[in-house]
Amino acid sequence: MDPFNSKFILSEQRMQWIDYDKGISIILVGFGHCLFTLQSHMIDLSAYPVLTYLATFLYGFRMPLFFIVSGLLVGRSLQSKGLNRYIGDRANNILYPLLIWGIIEITMQIVSAKLSPFSANGHVSPTKYVQLLTDPRETGHFWYLNALFCIGVIYAFVRQVLKLGHIAQLSVGLALFCVSSNIHLHDLKAGLFTDVFQFYIFFAIGDFLSDVLLNEQVRQRLSRWVVFIPLGIAFLVMQYFFAQINLRPSAEGINFVEHKMPFFYLIEALVGCAFSMSVSFMLQKYGKATWLRVIGYHSLFIYCMQMIVMDLTRIAFNRVLHISYPPALVLAVWAGGIILPIFIYNFCLKYRLWWLYTYKRPKRQVEYLRTANIFSPVRSSPAKVSGEI
Repeated sequence: MDPFNSKFILSEQRMQWIDYDKGISIILVGFGHCLFTLQSHMIDLSAYPVLTYLATFLYGFRMPLFFIVSGLLVGRSLQSKGLNRYIGDRANNILYPLLIWGIIEITMQIVSAKLSPFSANGHVSPTKYVQLLTDPRETGHFWYLNALFCIGVIYAFVRQVLKLGHIAQLSVGLALFCVSSNIHLHDLKAGLFTDVFQFYIFFAIGDFLSDVLLNEQVRQRLSRWVVFIPLGIAFLVMQYFFAQINLRPSAEGINFVEHKMPFFYLIEALVGCAFSMSVSFMLQKYGKATWLRVIGYHSLFIYCMQMIVMDLTRIAFNRVLHISYPPALVLAVWAGGIILPIFIYNFCLKYRLWWLYTYKRPKRQVEYLRTANIFSPVRSSPAKVSGEI
């Protein structure tokens, strides 16, 4: 039985450390989403301050890391696909699942609000559908997919059509980051542009560092304890001060440093990303925790449906099974939000529901899943498949 399709994924010719890195990031993101899900449904976690501290300590660098990783690959993608196909693939892999899962989640919230006057989604209205594209922060976590799509398209256009090089792109990114900082500092509203301006610089940094980080010889030199240990110390020190500031009472809460101390946030995010990459290099070097690669491969699909699955897991454990012990709920909801989306994704691909994630049929994986009995203990020999995921 292989319900997570791990044999197919681990046999793929992929840059392993990137999947490790995305796996680490989506697990950390899931922890934050888990606490938010429980707290927004009146689960009191105040007696367990260590949970809040961990969520704050590990905050700040997770989302920038996804933008850096995406930027790492833009050059190779444009070289092999060209601008039009690159944009088409981003629409297929990012914009389409944003719309599908955003619509599903908002619809569930609207129905929930109508069925129960005590629903946490009582403020949800059909305008949220439009905000998926215009002001995604108002829809919750879907802001990330919106920003990732927009930044990738804009960056690729500027690189290919306007012919701006790495240094110019970094300069553009820094200028946009200053604009976003001003937006946050003065509590202005700019809809989707706020996140596009803020995270463009991380995408540019990824492209700038691509020749270094995608070079196998350089990666081998970076996969050493003499690099890992100093980065680890710098990470711990930086995150300590970051958490101390964010834990102070403020209207911004956990986002205080990000919104009110933007350049400290920029440095903290870069140190955190560097250490996370170093951890990934070491894991690849020693071949440990390969399950993280499976999670990282599915990171976007996990993100799309994570809040839905976490809420359903909360209902199952808290309302149906009457489990009220907060640490147990945290573990159950956190694990459910990571594991179940992977199972659901592969189930959907096997049973012709791939259109929930892309409008282009992922040929190789669908064909593999069609011939492999991944949901039963007996496996058939998978047929040799071809095509592109």
